[in-house]
Amino acid sequence: MAILNIVLVEPRIPQNVGNIARTCAATGARLHLVEPLGFEITDAKLKRAGLDYWQYLDITTYPSLRNFMETHRTEWERMFFFTTKGQALYSDAAFPDDCYLLFGREDAGLPEELLVEFPERALRLPMRQGLRSLNLSNTVAVGVYEALRQWNFPLLENKGQLHRLRWEKD
Repeated sequence: MAILNIVLVEPRIPQNVGNIARTCAATGARLHLVEPLGFEITDAKLKRAGLDYWQYLDITTYPSLRNFMETHRTEWERMFFFTTKGQALYSDAAFPDDCYLLFGREDAGLPEELLVEFPERALRLPMRQGLRSLNLSNTVAVGVYEALRQWNFPLLENKGQLHRLRWEKD
């Protein structure tokens, strides 16, 4: 199965991380949290937004962005950086197996020093000029599903079932 890694750098809002954890659980993506976090993992807001899904997660925590980058030094060519400052569109990127999608903190984004290291992989979601970025959990969902779409949604259910009725007519 293809591997997708979601990296949250210093997230501040527990509800966002809870929603992202739920997206990772539903899609099989790995979740990487880079400290410092703006909350405790046991935060009640995090629980309401998805902590009950954590048993389905492959989650790793790192003490700093420097530590994350050093730990994954051999994987830099598979890293993509989602930012409102990006010059390339997320939909133009070709996401390889075992890629890393990095997202910055809600109030600051990813450090510009990191972005200038990888300008061709600093990806933007198109938006109207002068507006703030989309919510972090929404941006992650867009990135996750674009990568999975490119991979033809490996090991995910592609058809749902009705609870009370049937799709087929008798």
